[in-house]
Amino acid sequence: MVFAVNILAAFLLILTGVISYVPFRFLSTLSVLSLVVPFLFALNIVFLLYWLLRFKRKFLLSFTAILLGYLMFGPFYGFDGSDEPEEKSISDLKIMSYNAWGFNKNGWIKKPGVGDSIVELIKSQDPSILCIQEHNRIRYRQFQQYPYRSETPYSVPRTIQAIFSKYPIVGNGSLDFPGTINNVIYADIVFKNDTLRVYNVHLQSFNIVPSTDNFSDGEKSERTYKRLVGTFSIQLEQAEILKDHLEKSPYTNIVCGDFNNTQFSNVYKIVKGDLQDTFLEEGTGFGRTYDLWKIPLRIDYILADPKFEVLSHQNFDERLSDHYPVMATLRLNSHQ
Repeated sequence: MVFAVNILAAFLLILTGVISYVPFRFLSTLSVLSLVVPFLFALNIVFLLYWLLRFKRKFLLSFTAILLGYLMFGPFYGFDGSDEPEEKSISDLKIMSYNAWGFNKNGWIKKPGVGDSIVELIKSQDPSILCIQEHNRIRYRQFQQYPYRSETPYSVPRTIQAIFSKYPIVGNGSLDFPGTINNVIYADIVFKNDTLRVYNVHLQSFNIVPSTDNFSDGEKSERTYKRLVGTFSIQLEQAEILKDHLEKSPYTNIVCGDFNNTQFSNVYKIVKGDLQDTFLEEGTGFGRTYDLWKIPLRIDYILADPKFEVLSHQNFDERLSDHYPVMATLRLNSHQ
């Protein structure tokens, strides 16, 4: 019985890894498994140790599944590999991404001054480019250090996103995803002698309140599962739209934002493509940007063109939104 469960856990981990490379929406039913990849890894590690302690060769099953999973998904825990910090240069670009939850305008966090605390946190870090998801339009007055900004157009019925920049914005646009309030905006920014295209991403939200009822009650769990599958399908469509736009971009690209999905998903892999994930390059720990039942998830990203060198990646612990901000420092190789 133990080995039967072991076989199932190993099979699901390998299957999920294979599915993460398949961009077809009809596989959304199975793509939901990507949400439990950390649990599948943990379960296989338990089985590996169990069989080793019993001196059974059955440990090879989970060992193989873990190895293949690592090769397909990549690392999900970062170790600090930098012995000494890079010497700062005026050509370094510091960029922050933050789902600010409307700056707590609806009072979801029950303490005063949350919105102002978000502003102060951003000011203290002083990024050169700031991407905000679930923005509050009136807050732009508090970001006077940014002479340039681009926001979701008033005419577009979407959640509000904003890109603030210390460098000139010479073009902008909106991808206008069909049938949703989520969206992607972008801004073309002149940085030194180059033009960068910065995408601010907010993919389809799951809109599920985490609770044991949603997954233990039969009828509710079925509805929850169907909603998860539907959301995955929409996210895959959105990821393909974004990928197509990225491939047609004439500039050096940076993608920031809230993907509402983990790095184990095909949604993430479609968008990432050949871009660098700054956390995988220079991050430490689990890179948590969202808590689900106290499980640290990484669903917010900064992805940079290979033309950049990733100098640093930082995650923050300040609980001022349902998400935690991320920040990275980049340097164009042409500026070395």
